[in-house]
Amino acid sequence: MTMNASTLRHASMSSLLRLSTRCLARAALFSVSMLALLAAWSPAAHAERLKDLVSIQGVRDNPLIGYGLVVGLDGTGDQTTQTPFTTQTLANMLANLGIGINNQQAGATNGGVSPLTNMQLKNVAAVMVTATLPPFARPGEAIDVTVSSLGNAKSLRGGTLLMTPMKGADGSVYALAQGNLAVGGAGASANGSRVQVNQLAAGRIADGAIVERALPVNVAQAGGMMEMNLNDMDYDNAQKIVAAVNNAFGPGTATALDGRSIQLHAPGDTASQVSFLAQLQNLEIKPAKAAAKVILNARTGSIVMNQMVTLDSCAVAHGNLSVVVNTQTVVSQPNAFSNGQTVAARQSQIQLKQDNGSLKYVTAGANLADVVKALNALGATPADLMSILQAMKAAGALRADLEII
Repeated sequence: MTMNASTLRHASMSSLLRLSTRCLARAALFSVSMLALLAAWSPAAHAERLKDLVSIQGVRDNPLIGYGLVVGLDGTGDQTTQTPFTTQTLANMLANLGIGINNQQAGATNGGVSPLTNMQLKNVAAVMVTATLPPFARPGEAIDVTVSSLGNAKSLRGGTLLMTPMKGADGSVYALAQGNLAVGGAGASANGSRVQVNQLAAGRIADGAIVERALPVNVAQAGGMMEMNLNDMDYDNAQKIVAAVNNAFGPGTATALDGRSIQLHAPGDTASQVSFLAQLQNLEIKPAKAAAKVILNARTGSIVMNQMVTLDSCAVAHGNLSVVVNTQTVVSQPNAFSNGQTVAARQSQIQLKQDNGSLKYVTAGANLADVVKALNALGATPADLMSILQAMKAAGALRADLEII
């Protein structure tokens, strides 16, 4: 069977058309597969657990404080002539241990000098002991304590804290502290020279205090009513938390009292309350965007902005004004064989200098990257930038709250 040229060309075109159709179908299937794969790999919306955003009212830490003595120092303790409370504390402690010091008798034998003022104890230091009592702490548990020098001790390294009662705000003793200090520093001195690394007048004792009394914690009120407080006041977050809690536990479980407090209807029995709070803290919500804020640290020159800070177009001119006062002592020497006297006079030179600050245009920035780029174009130092940001805020060009810490 023979085929002419036109029939052959028609068959070839049909084959090419079918091949092209199959290729397009495979390409479309590949594109759909890639889109599905990218959708599966795309990160989910940023959500945070409820335990990172709120706290349960009544579940809180309580500070403890105590006064004690550190002994066993290598000659780096308090100078007792300048810190009389150290010797007084030591005398009281020895009296409690059955070792009495009679001031009158000792003073009579020492020519009228009191032994408390004559004691030279270089290995003892008076200290303040602080700790934090966690919620639900029970007697017998151990907590960490921080020991800080109260007098003029040079170092607490190698010292041992004697038994120190730890009191709360109500004056009751809740823990007893004692143990060997761990000081994260070192130092040496000789012939007036001194080398020191880190702080030597404070140390820490891991598990250095034993809890002696439990502090009552009232989490639930009558009828299982609880209150949950947001770490940062935000009406939007409060509404989202209420919606998430009611969606998980049923309508009416949570009610927003204001932008920070949320009332909870929890179960009545204790076991169910623990299970309720465990499930509650693991709920996830997408928090609202924070308010635009700029933090200025005037002591360190640090400037921190969050992602909501924006700028409007403005013009900025900033010039530094510096005043330099240079004072020198000039000696006036009289001529030889004259009855004049040598006179020393002070001469001062004052220089006033102001840098040229040309007016620069600052473009508007709709996001943090644009804001940083616009501020960097000014070429100002962090100290100058603090003044510029405050002026921008006053002019209404900076859309953020300024907070100086």
